[in-house]
Amino acid sequence: MYFNTHTHLNSDELYNKRDVFIQHALNNNVMNLVVAGYDIESSYKAVQIANEYPFIYATVGVSPNDCLDTTDEDLKVIEELLQNPRVVALGEIGLDYYWEDVPHNKQKDVFIKQIEIAKRYNKPIVIHARDAYEDTYQILKQAQHYGIMHCYSGSVEMAKRYIEIGFEISLAGPVTFKNAKVPKAVATEIGIDHLMIETDCPYLTPHPFRGKLNEPANVVYIAQEVAKLKNMEIEDVARITTFNAKKVFGIK
Repeated sequence: MYFNTHTHLNSDELYNKRDVFIQHALNNNVMNLVVAGYDIESSYKAVQIANEYPFIYATVGVSPNDCLDTTDEDLKVIEELLQNPRVVALGEIGLDYYWEDVPHNKQKDVFIKQIEIAKRYNKPIVIHARDAYEDTYQILKQAQHYGIMHCYSGSVEMAKRYIEIGFEISLAGPVTFKNAKVPKAVATEIGIDHLMIETDCPYLTPHPFRGKLNEPANVVYIAQEVAKLKNMEIEDVARITTFNAKKVFGIK
């Protein structure tokens, strides 16, 4: 059994055919999925999809790339959605300095306010960090909360620092890319007890399907690569990463 900790079945690319993609996942023994929100509309859709299937869960939040016009009223909506029993975390939230669409100060403001909401309800946070690992780390260290570094692409050293302050590491398609030395090093050197697997679909399709639409079932290929790098049986990777995910998300 595989637990795909981050999908976007709420995206335009997957939403209308979500039943098909969900069945593909089940056919490949992917028995749990999380649908991650990244703005108000996608958060509503994540909750809707989670309400449709007992093995699917939702996260709600406003991502750094989508927070330019975010207001306190929007964050009240996120807080209301967070109280739905199908919602297991607040996210994806964080900092993204790769794109320059949103000023860094605005990103930080929305990020910190959402962390405060998560802490009020003792829900984990799902972190999007790109080209902003140090600033993200400093905010999380000060917040003293816990959660998941989603689609982690930073260094081994940075991963260890995040783990020390309460965050687990989730690996996605890039770990399967042939020349992706850094993600492979993270998969190799970080203990399996701190790892999770995800697709971040429809983005970052794993090898050997790069260039094609990504879907939740492809999390199996991330598990295969982790198993190869760690010299483990894939069944053990599936079992341990599922345990790790359920522990963080508070799923019995």
